[in-house]
Amino acid sequence: MKNIITPRLLRRLTLSSIWVIGIVGGSCAANLSLTIMIPHIPKIDAESYILIDYNSGKVLAEKNADVRRDPASLTKMMTSYVISKAIQEGKIKLNDLVTINKDAWATGNPIFQGSSLMFLKPGDRVPVSLLNRGIILESGNDACVAMADYIAGSQDVFVEMMNHYVNVLGLKNTHFSTVHGLDSPEQFTSARDMAMIGQALIRDIPQEYSTYKEKEFTFNNIRQMNRNGLLWDKDLNVDGIKTGHTKSAGYNLVVSATEGPMRLISVILGGHSIQGRENESRKLLIWGFRFFETVMPLKADKKFTTARVWFGDTDNVTLGVDNDAYLTIPRGRIKDLKLTYVLNDHELYAPLDKYQSLGVITVQLDDEIIEQRQLIVLNEVKKGNLLKRVVDYFKLIFNHYFN
Repeated sequence: MKNIITPRLLRRLTLSSIWVIGIVGGSCAANLSLTIMIPHIPKIDAESYILIDYNSGKVLAEKNADVRRDPASLTKMMTSYVISKAIQEGKIKLNDLVTINKDAWATGNPIFQGSSLMFLKPGDRVPVSLLNRGIILESGNDACVAMADYIAGSQDVFVEMMNHYVNVLGLKNTHFSTVHGLDSPEQFTSARDMAMIGQALIRDIPQEYSTYKEKEFTFNNIRQMNRNGLLWDKDLNVDGIKTGHTKSAGYNLVVSATEGPMRLISVILGGHSIQGRENESRKLLIWGFRFFETVMPLKADKKFTTARVWFGDTDNVTLGVDNDAYLTIPRGRIKDLKLTYVLNDHELYAPLDKYQSLGVITVQLDDEIIEQRQLIVLNEVKKGNLLKRVVDYFKLIFNHYFN
């Protein structure tokens, strides 16, 4: 059983008329859509990059997005993710005092020379909240070591935790061997995987993610600025995420920005300068915001349509989707979307369980399928009493005879 609905018709049609509609937008709307042009992706000077819509996950632009490269300090995105999950799960608290060991000594550890530091000293007792901010805002390698020791007892065990979340998040081209991102031959990531870590930070630990937009941090009277220069960009609403640089990695930058309901995440790996990675990220983000938009034609647990049910305690069942359906489409094309639903069976019989799948909703643009979702039961329908079932039996015979 197939039905076609546009967003405009959804607002105008009654439920009884939905069954008999099979339309496309008028010719004027179709002709107007032909004038909407999406220019080519801007030329990006980096070894690899990706631009995704945070809500829909749609990739808008990419180059070498699955090629493995050194993450440098982008590693700290996963470090702070693990720390924040430990806070969420009650393993540690923000006000816990961490005693700094010698392996986290900023100036006494040779591997830290010339790198980003919070300038910790052995014997210092520093709250978890400050160490986590030092990791996020100052990219403090010493703070990473201090937190790894506190949470896991050693850096090696903490790295195991990091790689556990690599598997949980489904990252295909990422492996960590350090807690801070200094070069290691066994450590690698990809632009696509870094975008997915960015999504996880925003989605899973929103309270901690809010720290990424802070522009400066002072510890022990040492004031340091957030290295993400796009936080000061007046044309973009940037609220994260992280920079990274080593000789082998080049200049890396993951950025998230919003415009209205739309959030984009860009990743630049292997840029050629600090200014360059910011300029190339800016190009991607502006291009994405100007020529695309995020829409949500289907909302979780909201009625999409109803269908007739036989032998139940009610005559109709409410149908919809169990998760919000975010789509990324060319800007100005929402009126051209077509929503089609097909029921698995021509007739529905009680009982029907809540969230039971009864069909499929298909979203099309220019006759191309861009999304499909299960059409599910939103309200349980139990079997009706004996009288109701008998009445429905004769109604169904009558219905078959005349149809």
